[in-house]
Amino acid sequence: MPRTRELKITLKPLQLILCVAFGLWLGAVAIIGSVWLALLLWPQQVQPLAKALPPSVYQPAPAPTAVAPAQDAQAEMFERYKHILHKQEQQQAAEAAQGNPRNLNSPKCQFWLQQNRTAPTDKSQANVLEFCY
Repeated sequence: MPRTRELKITLKPLQLILCVAFGLWLGAVAIIGSVWLALLLWPQQVQPLAKALPPSVYQPAPAPTAVAPAQDAQAEMFERYKHILHKQEQQQAAEAAQGNPRNLNSPKCQFWLQQNRTAPTDKSQANVLEFCY
């Protein structure tokens, strides 16, 4: 009958802590070194690629102007505000349609409510507003 060997494991907490700390330190050094190297080499890799593309695909960014007209910035902010306001109105209308007990009996309304919940699009929102009121 073969003899079985016993494996004795002794736990040395200080050694374990030092090994884990050293491993974490090495990992951090490796990440920092990789990021530094990527930032160092990235522009050298992108420039030849940009030159190889036809001008219709790659157009360098125009030089930034000193001061953008205040009117354009305000118009853009106003358009964003109107867009956000429109989305909020649609969301509130859809929530009101879900809470209306009359809509529980309408299969078309239920279908479009579910479509609007799972994959909201302009069409599904328009159909919710059409069939649920």
